[in-house]
Amino acid sequence: MQTIQELQAQLANGSTTAEKLAQASLEKIESTKNLNAYISVLNDRALERAKESDKRRDEGKSLGALDGIPVAVKDNMCLTGTRTTAASKILDNFVAPYTATALEKLEAAGAIIVGKTNMDEFAMGSSNETSYYGPVKNPLDESRVPGGSSGGSAVAVASGTVPCALGSDTGGSIRQPAACTGVVGLKPTYGRVSRYGLLAYASSLDQIGPFGATVRDCATLLGAICGIDPHDNTTSTRPTEDFTAKLGTGVKGKVIGVPKEYFGEGLDAECKAAIENMLKKMEAEGATIKEVSLPHISYAVSSYYIIATAEASSNLSRYDGVRYGYRSPEARKLFDLYAKSRSEGFGKEVQRRILLGSYVLSAGFYDAYYVQAQKVRRLITDDFTEAFKTCDVIASPTMPGLPLKCGMNESDPMAVYLSDIYTVSLNLAGLPGVSVPCGMAGGLPVGLQWIGKPFQEADLLAVAEATERLNK
Repeated sequence: MQTIQELQAQLANGSTTAEKLAQASLEKIESTKNLNAYISVLNDRALERAKESDKRRDEGKSLGALDGIPVAVKDNMCLTGTRTTAASKILDNFVAPYTATALEKLEAAGAIIVGKTNMDEFAMGSSNETSYYGPVKNPLDESRVPGGSSGGSAVAVASGTVPCALGSDTGGSIRQPAACTGVVGLKPTYGRVSRYGLLAYASSLDQIGPFGATVRDCATLLGAICGIDPHDNTTSTRPTEDFTAKLGTGVKGKVIGVPKEYFGEGLDAECKAAIENMLKKMEAEGATIKEVSLPHISYAVSSYYIIATAEASSNLSRYDGVRYGYRSPEARKLFDLYAKSRSEGFGKEVQRRILLGSYVLSAGFYDAYYVQAQKVRRLITDDFTEAFKTCDVIASPTMPGLPLKCGMNESDPMAVYLSDIYTVSLNLAGLPGVSVPCGMAGGLPVGLQWIGKPFQEADLLAVAEATERLNK
């Protein structure tokens, strides 16, 4: 995999052009079609934008580090004039009438969007097997899942079709597939990146973030897409910063918190050994390892699935067969229009989560489930706040074990839900997190998740970059 830096150096010295990079990316996408990482490939659009990039460079008007760089984006982000399906039959022929703010910023920086990547339907899944367009294959081991829901974006980077990509993370959907495929995946602080133009799953949890071959690539991409957006009143007013500024500063003097609850029962022994080995290397580099406690973390998955499904049942009510999207040809009455369009348009996993969300919001159960889950969310957030009083960053596994075998989404959906056990808490608390490869187990990469304080991505990425260096 070539990095953004390497490609920019080639563009600068004239050994390649943006058009050649785009063409090579499109050819690589074609040659790796068996992985099913893309839903839509934007050949003509990409080549046209690449020619514009070359013209700017010839005129000495390059837009910066991303100008001319091929990028893939998850197919739940709107891009004017292109299909935006969220990997669902219900949006199979939907063409976006506007562009998501994150993608506007990406293109304003000169990046070339070459395609829209496959995903779990409406971002609901951890295996990338719920897509209407079929499962994505893990290029490291096709018998195992690539993780989800942003598995297509992770595979797009891991297979070398693009150096970087965008995904969305509601409960681990960037970090978990990054761990499964051996790339770097960053979930920013909630509000750091605008959600305008992102098809909503759970609005208080969703966040757009980057995948990259390296930590520096993720930092570069984050710098391009973050910032306040008048279209999204949940975006932070904090100014955009240079997230590469602290890369290379190492971990000397850093206090690394290790939650005792994360390293007990349920964590694969080989994965645990790889993570502990990396922590020893960090200690040798001058970091201090300190045990911390997150006493309410055992309730994270339960509260997450109550809150996420409740918000999903509300957000997905707009797909009713009336205004846009799939409409059942069998409908003859208004009720049939709603019922048939939704039952035929949504897949099993989406229907399951809508039903659960409607149940926990219904009269008689709202207080017992939804309100209690929000109270637990506050307790989990407070646990992190307390832990960060004594440490700079927190280390945890990204996943409890190796990537799951294909087919478990049907045979054992609970095991798939539990694969997010270490990641969902960050979405509940709105914290930034990054997954970085830290070793091997069973011939596959192990992801180490670094958790940071709110809006401290630059510090978080400095620690992640040290992990990357020590893993070589």
